[in-house]
Amino acid sequence: MRVTAVDLNADLGEIPGDLVLLEVVTSANVACGGHAGDARSMSEAMKAAADHGVRVGAHPSYLDREGFGRVERHEAPEVVARQVAEQVEALASFGAVHYLKLHGALYHRANSDPALAEAILEALAVRHVLAQRGALLSGARERGWGTTEEGFCDRAYRDDGTLVPRGQPGAVLEDEAEVVRQAIHLAPCVGSLCLHGDTPGALAFARRVRAALEEAGVEVRPFT
Repeated sequence: MRVTAVDLNADLGEIPGDLVLLEVVTSANVACGGHAGDARSMSEAMKAAADHGVRVGAHPSYLDREGFGRVERHEAPEVVARQVAEQVEALASFGAVHYLKLHGALYHRANSDPALAEAILEALAVRHVLAQRGALLSGARERGWGTTEEGFCDRAYRDDGTLVPRGQPGAVLEDEAEVVRQAIHLAPCVGSLCLHGDTPGALAFARRVRAALEEAGVEVRPFT
């Protein structure tokens, strides 16, 4: 492994108790009202992240609590961009927001829909994007913004580099050894590794992944 440092991020502020991952991760993607989160959870997440020295990014989504932001809504780019900007602003009212990471169905659509990616970037005040390789990351780079490519420790990949859709067998990796192997495999290729806070065993996975990275001589630190 030739990589010397990598970030470890988690999607937080989504379910009760997930802030415990702040003990392990170096970046926190905080839900800001679209699929999960409210004023109280955002405030708590911001304070807890500051206490642990963890960088915070906004984690907006479609306005879809019923589907947890994982259902494609096919809304117009300008409508979605406005929703994203409002969610980022809501989180920023509680403290500094260092980057954007979209959630769920919106994350995947923005990676493959240049018009949507452009609309979102045009609406943003944040100037750093965390995403898989695709339209959103490319658009941010073209603007000269900070960008970080991420990989997923606990999700299965298809041959084309996209994630196996949730709901399909094996989409979420549940074996600790498999999660660790994937993290080690991805670390040389990306700037940040994601662990989902709502995955069963997330804290144990995070601790084991971080330990394995450090044992391999990789420093775990924020990308921003």
